[in-house]
Amino acid sequence: MSQPTARHRLDYAPSDFSIDTLNLIVRLDDHQTRIVATSQVHRRNEAATTLMLSGESMSLLSVSIDGQPLPQSRYQVQDDQLTIEADLPEFELVIETEIDPANNTALEGLYKSQGVFCTQCEAEGFRRITYFLDRPDVLARYTTRIEAPKADYPYLLGNGNKIDSGELENGWHFATWEDPFPKPSYLFALVAGDFDRLDDHFVTRSGRRVELQLFVDKGQEQRGHHAIASLKAAMKWDEDRFGLEYDLDIYMVVAVDFFNMGAMENKGLNVFNSKCVLADGDSATDAEFDRIESIIGHEYFHNWTGNRITCRDWFQLSLKEGLTVFRDQEFSSDLGSRAVNRIAAVKTIRGVQFAEDAGPMAHPIRPEKVIEMNNFYTVTVYDKGAEIIRMMHTLLGEDGFQKGMQCYVERHDGQAVTCDDFVQAMEDASGVDLTLFRRWYSQSGTPHLSVTEHYDAAKAQYTLMFRQHTAATADQADKLPLHIPVKLELLDSQGNAIAAMVDGQPFNGLYSLMEEQGTLVLDGVNEAPVASLLQEFSAPVKLEFAQDEQALCLLMAHANNAVARWDAAQSLLTGAIYSVFDNADVSLSRSLVTAFESVLVNERVDAALVAELLNLPSVATLLDGRPGSDVVKLYQARVEIQRQLTRALKPVISSRYDACQQQQKQGQADAAIRSLKNTLLELLALDGDDERVSRQFAEADNMTDSLGALTAANRALLPGREDLMSRFEARWHDDVLVMDKWFSQTAMAPQSVDKALGAIEAAMSHPRFDMANPNRVRALIGAFAEANPMAFHDVSGKGYTFLVEQLKTLNGINPQCAARIITPLIGFKRHDATRQQAMKAGLTELMAMGDLSRDLYEKVSKSLS
Repeated sequence: MSQPTARHRLDYAPSDFSIDTLNLIVRLDDHQTRIVATSQVHRRNEAATTLMLSGESMSLLSVSIDGQPLPQSRYQVQDDQLTIEADLPEFELVIETEIDPANNTALEGLYKSQGVFCTQCEAEGFRRITYFLDRPDVLARYTTRIEAPKADYPYLLGNGNKIDSGELENGWHFATWEDPFPKPSYLFALVAGDFDRLDDHFVTRSGRRVELQLFVDKGQEQRGHHAIASLKAAMKWDEDRFGLEYDLDIYMVVAVDFFNMGAMENKGLNVFNSKCVLADGDSATDAEFDRIESIIGHEYFHNWTGNRITCRDWFQLSLKEGLTVFRDQEFSSDLGSRAVNRIAAVKTIRGVQFAEDAGPMAHPIRPEKVIEMNNFYTVTVYDKGAEIIRMMHTLLGEDGFQKGMQCYVERHDGQAVTCDDFVQAMEDASGVDLTLFRRWYSQSGTPHLSVTEHYDAAKAQYTLMFRQHTAATADQADKLPLHIPVKLELLDSQGNAIAAMVDGQPFNGLYSLMEEQGTLVLDGVNEAPVASLLQEFSAPVKLEFAQDEQALCLLMAHANNAVARWDAAQSLLTGAIYSVFDNADVSLSRSLVTAFESVLVNERVDAALVAELLNLPSVATLLDGRPGSDVVKLYQARVEIQRQLTRALKPVISSRYDACQQQQKQGQADAAIRSLKNTLLELLALDGDDERVSRQFAEADNMTDSLGALTAANRALLPGREDLMSRFEARWHDDVLVMDKWFSQTAMAPQSVDKALGAIEAAMSHPRFDMANPNRVRALIGAFAEANPMAFHDVSGKGYTFLVEQLKTLNGINPQCAARIITPLIGFKRHDATRQQAMKAGLTELMAMGDLSRDLYEKVSKSLS
């Protein structure tokens, strides 16, 4: 097999040809779907005499130009490319192809699953439908006519507005959709099937009525109301916060169970993974309700930041994704708890993105080269990309940022542009120089921000010395200083904020480090302060700032910023875990226990924030701070601290748990109280409280509490856990989305590797498990590799061997899904020598496969290089 080659950002060149209109006729059939694609082609480069179109996994039936069939001597199909002799300034091109949707298990392009025809064209799936200039900078207006048997496929859906429909012979019918806005091929969508439909509408601020339609599997209608409500909230929020109004007559969302991604923002016709749409109190947790709201918002917000303004090339992916993640985070924060939402974002960066920076797939948010574009839908592009947007918001302020957004939209509406174009709009509108800031787009890795302090009592002066350093990464050896905004606050010994001065002016709480080293001198500081640095996680960096336990306890109790309080708690807990890791006999200090006790008894603090304060850092975050450590031993040290905290505070934890239960019985329960209650239950379970866990499971009237009890029982390996698992499975046996929770619980139980693998292999024989469904694979196999360090990282290497075997199978079914779940294996350099050797052996075995997909080849080869 020839090795796949990389594409480079700097090799970008505009297309020699453009296509401004595309008319499609799609006649659906399980194995012989016919597509007739009529394009209006214009030559942009006068020297170009051949048109090269991308295409994969299809049969070419005919080619014609300006109504005349093209002889085979004038075109050639080779290496997934159709080359046509085209020495004309403009012409009409008609291409007829045939594809096999029912056997398209890769779930890219047009495929059929569970009786539904569906498309996924981002990033490069359209080339599996017809030969085309399948690149994001070719924008065309699409008209799509869909034909299918009416009895089987009463709904025929496409992009834009429906302009025609009718009956055909032999029980067939058709629908024609027209999208008036030019779009790249990756935003093309088609869905055909039989669904339940929810109807609603939204009136825009200019008074236009937009029809809203949600299509779900039969019998699932009652689970779609939250998604519709979330969509309407997103539409209003985007008008109120960003001044952006929807632009079509209809907005459709379709939920399908077989889908590689969470959702896709196709213009006017969003296709969603069912788990990101369907929810009710019986079947979905509070976290899932929040996630649905966020993802519905994210895909809607793409209408402007992704669709109306799109990417020039795929290296600019963060242009739309980083910006839109920032927008959906702000949406969730404005509608819910800003602190809890911000903490969730920080956890993702610290627990997942930092590891990506340190691994073989390290890349800037604007990558420089790529083999398989699907591999760059990463936390770096999305979540770190959002952090870069957030830093701009911090530097410009809300007013300056909104002026920049207005400039960006007015300047680039209807265009395919770059990350540089966005930054330039921000700079031009605000007047803030972002020259140095642009380095965030081109430099990979996690900066380390080292800070030292000095207090001069005689001068009432407090000085902070900053130093930044970014280590070499797999893709870049040399690093330059970045523009790092540091939000900070000073507290006195009583926890009161200190109003300091800088150069005779009140300090505004923001310091910009723009060189390798910098110094901030604060005057009017009348006692040695306690500094809260990097508040709100104002930059995606690792902070190295020595603070003792007393200072951290004061910050946890008194910092005015909730995220800073949580961060102090994380530092306290991390230090305790590392102490146990280094010396198993270490116990929690009295001051730390007292600090957490004060949080637990203070009912004025938001319950959801208390839950976050009690949640320990993830194993991934702990390993990131101690690379090369025994990951199982780290996990055990984490559990030990949870147990110590519970035993030290058992009366308070029990009392607060019972109070949460009582609030629920009095009808005062909300998501925040349930979050705290289930955090406390997990702690109690680790101390052996089987009775409370079993009682909550039996009495639960919502999925949050039911799953909370099941999770507590599994993580603590309580005696009654198998009974609870059996009862949960019996209750939800026929509901695949809820069964995903059961699969994950099976995979995550921290038992011996032999027992864990036995349980997983048994679950793979369950009637609801399907290796061709990415949701099932991620729920079971993915959860085992990502969230069961005890068994997956067992020193025997059996967990690694199991994952490698599953990857071999998935390579031939769905390479994109395989490439997503390989992540824990390619990060082997973070682990100790024994585990590194075992993981590397598994990767070497994969590399030796003769038919390794591009998706896996890129990740495996980079890992082993």
